[in-house]
Amino acid sequence: MIYITGDIHGTVSVGSRLNKKNFPEQKYLTKKDCVIIAGDFGLIWDGSREDQYWLKWLHKEKPFTTLFIDGNHENFDLLEQYPVEIWNGGKVHKINSSVIHLMRGQVFTIENKKFFTFGGAASHDKEYRKEGKSWWRREMPSKDEYEEGLENLNRNNWIVDYVITHTCSTSDLDYISSVFNIHMEKDEMHPYFYEVEQKLKYKRWYFGHFHQNVELPKNKRLIYSDMIKIQ
Repeated sequence: MIYITGDIHGTVSVGSRLNKKNFPEQKYLTKKDCVIIAGDFGLIWDGSREDQYWLKWLHKEKPFTTLFIDGNHENFDLLEQYPVEIWNGGKVHKINSSVIHLMRGQVFTIENKKFFTFGGAASHDKEYRKEGKSWWRREMPSKDEYEEGLENLNRNNWIVDYVITHTCSTSDLDYISSVFNIHMEKDEMHPYFYEVEQKLKYKRWYFGHFHQNVELPKNKRLIYSDMIKIQ
């Protein structure tokens, strides 16, 4: 089985979101089952004992495997120190054997379903953050990552089952802005995802970042605190 949820922001909500009371379905899961975090995982943050405690908790105490894409609130200096490996057809950073970072622009086969993953987003509070301490330029993708994403989709004939991103396309941002009266500047990720959605055949697209739980047009789902079983 595969479940997906939104931003957990590390120690802020990992314990409450993934405990047995709030996620009782986990009693039926094994390490062959997965829970996907749609960005802002936040437990690769400062290498503190607290971070290490929760990473060990996910690895040793939880019955499932935790997969995550990066959001904008990640320590990319630490995250990118992990060696790149190939897992289920795509590039990953293995934090440990059951906590795995799904890298940008990859296509993974999980339970015979294809997942296109692409983390990253722009922080709109970066003026209140310190570079190298609470904000990293690598929150935004490189040109090579954008190109690799398109190349991998082309190899899969532009057909996947699910898309997991942290931020969204231009059309989704316009929709969210109109519904929630949120003003957020557009950046190069939004038209990139708009280009992808125009060509890609997919069943469902999940993204986080905006801290809401909302159904959107075109089989999109903005996810935050909800825990959704992927059918």
